[in-house]
Amino acid sequence: MRAFRQLAVQILQFRGEMCEPLKTKVLRLPPAGGDGPFVPEEDVAAVLSRTATALRDGRVVAVPTDTIYGLACLAQNSAAVRRIYDIKGRDEQKPLAICVGEIHDIYKYCRVKVKEDLLRDLLPGPVTLVLERSQVLNRELNPFTALVGVRIPDCAFIRRLCQMCGEPLALTSANVSAQSSTVAAHEFEDLWPELAVVVDGGPIGDRSRLGSTVVDLSAPGRYRIIRAGRAFSSTVDVLEGKYGLASEELG
Repeated sequence: MRAFRQLAVQILQFRGEMCEPLKTKVLRLPPAGGDGPFVPEEDVAAVLSRTATALRDGRVVAVPTDTIYGLACLAQNSAAVRRIYDIKGRDEQKPLAICVGEIHDIYKYCRVKVKEDLLRDLLPGPVTLVLERSQVLNRELNPFTALVGVRIPDCAFIRRLCQMCGEPLALTSANVSAQSSTVAAHEFEDLWPELAVVVDGGPIGDRSRLGSTVVDLSAPGRYRIIRAGRAFSSTVDVLEGKYGLASEELG
């Protein structure tokens, strides 16, 4: 009887722990422009480690990029992907992009129909390339489309984070759906209770608020601008001037 009571107490304690609100860790990095106080490399490594651990545990985190702040989870974790949609109140028919650390990672998760030099001319940078997805990518991520947007931000922290995790991140803007994108961590403070980690890299700057330029490169010899964001003009110059791709109007 005593053993039964002890077991009942343990079950109640476990249920109580499961019902406790998520305790968000706010971890600070040097500002993107490098204007802040010096932060030792071991401190950056500690932030990377704690963020990667949260991701591997199936949690959602907030991270700075080269354009805006984003919400991220492991793209291969279907439960974590669903959690991002819940946090944002996002329409499940709107896709999430993936973020990888290196150019060669793109070939694992996508079918690439452009020259590798073109990828290297645009990435890392504030551009999302929409490509045909491969069979390796989680089928429950954007199951309604054969395409996926891929990012390699010009942000050392998030690229190193992808490398530590060894798989792509699902990435979307750190805001409630239909609200303005965010360029400082305090701007999405209402979402903090839903996140395991908030990596505060300081203000990114209003010029970034447009987000990345999104370009569809899934058709050979052609490109289609889905969204004109940061680096729009220079992206078009590369696609047309250097590689001779023809523009396809968004229909």
